[in-house]
Amino acid sequence: MEFNSLSQIQEEISSGNLSCAKLVDSYLDRIEENKDLNAFLEVYSEEARLLAIQVDEKLKNGKAGKLAGMVIGIKDNFCFADHTVSASSKILENFNSLFSGTAVERLLKEDAIIIGRLNCDEFAMGSSNEYSAYGPVKNPNDKSKVSGGSSGGSAAAVAAKLCLASLGSDTGGSIRQPASFCGVVGFKPSYGRISRHGLIAFASSFDQIGPFTQSVEDTALLYEIMAGEDEFDSTLSSKEVEKTDFNKPEPKALRIAYYNECLDNENLDPEIRQKTLDLIDQLKAEGHTVEPVEFSWLDTMVPIYYVITTAEASSNLARYDGVHYGYRSPNATDLESTYKLSRTEGFGTEVKRRILLGTFVLSSGYYDAYYGKAQKARRLVKEETQKIFENFDFIISPTTPGTAFPLGQEYKDPTVLYLEDIFTVQANISGIPAISLPLGKHSNGLPFGMQLMAPAFGEKELLEFSQYLMNKG
Repeated sequence: MEFNSLSQIQEEISSGNLSCAKLVDSYLDRIEENKDLNAFLEVYSEEARLLAIQVDEKLKNGKAGKLAGMVIGIKDNFCFADHTVSASSKILENFNSLFSGTAVERLLKEDAIIIGRLNCDEFAMGSSNEYSAYGPVKNPNDKSKVSGGSSGGSAAAVAAKLCLASLGSDTGGSIRQPASFCGVVGFKPSYGRISRHGLIAFASSFDQIGPFTQSVEDTALLYEIMAGEDEFDSTLSSKEVEKTDFNKPEPKALRIAYYNECLDNENLDPEIRQKTLDLIDQLKAEGHTVEPVEFSWLDTMVPIYYVITTAEASSNLARYDGVHYGYRSPNATDLESTYKLSRTEGFGTEVKRRILLGTFVLSSGYYDAYYGKAQKARRLVKEETQKIFENFDFIISPTTPGTAFPLGQEYKDPTVLYLEDIFTVQANISGIPAISLPLGKHSNGLPFGMQLMAPAFGEKELLEFSQYLMNKG
């Protein structure tokens, strides 16, 4: 029993061939069969079954929400009342959330069935999902390869059809990069579109919630349900959330930009380069204007991103101290040793590396040279990005420089992995929406994605054009 969209499931339910209870059982069976992927940290088996029975009853009475039949997994940095949330870190082992985040609440209100919490890089810091305290997530297309990060469990679960959709968070590409590696749709809306209330913070001015799905229609539906104002998040925009219309005729002639520097990058896989060029030619043949543009900040975006996000992480993670809640070292003897040992034993290597980096760039004597300068550069990136959108509707690029790389690959320089974000960080720095579409298949058998970026709050147009591209294949 395999489904690619909610509309397929709802059609089967209304024809009497399927029930939510049967659907949940089939997903639970698949999760059990594929537990070696390590995508789920916890499966809510009995709870999901009970919820399915309730949704079936609502369907009979004609009172079911828009997401009836949607079985969804949530990344392990989303708060869900009375459920464990650990951010895949030992420091939050067995911590139970006292409340549900806004995004989770809005999905439940529309009768989504949450089937479990999904593995991720610890505190969402990583590009391979190998930095989880609970082991790496394997790629369902090739179990010797990574699933991508930080939302690797969320991408793998959807790709392996262990749930219909999942939630992830994207700070610098953490939805789009694993979506590309696993071959699913991964969407990051504009900053300030979906409430971050109930999302464990990594870098608060970058973090954004988004879905993984197998279809653009499901992405649009989940986005529209989660988006909109929320009294618990003061950074949200009051702009109206426009509804997508997938019944429109083919789009008018569009203007699409791309960066020659991206396609000429020596680290870009030749097959991914060729697929991007083929897509550009296809769009031109269909009457769209596709032109190269200059973008002078490409080489500096990854440093800008890492200086600011590590600074914010250093501040956000100060609350995990062994005193208030979470892990406390059994070897501690006084206040100072409680802080030192709890954080030393509770945090993993990558998280400690980023906390130290962030503390350094915020320290006296270095603040202006690093953090202050990065903030100024961020503003310039945002301004130059906005200038591009004065003349173009979208920016197109590969999502990642290559396909999924091997698990356990060793690097002399751990910052090499940071370059995985080279094509994705612009959207987070600028706060614009971006999507990865599974349009490529490499000769090595692995999928890869094409990325589209749109102006801030241009989600409607971005999703409609994404559907057009997916239909063209």
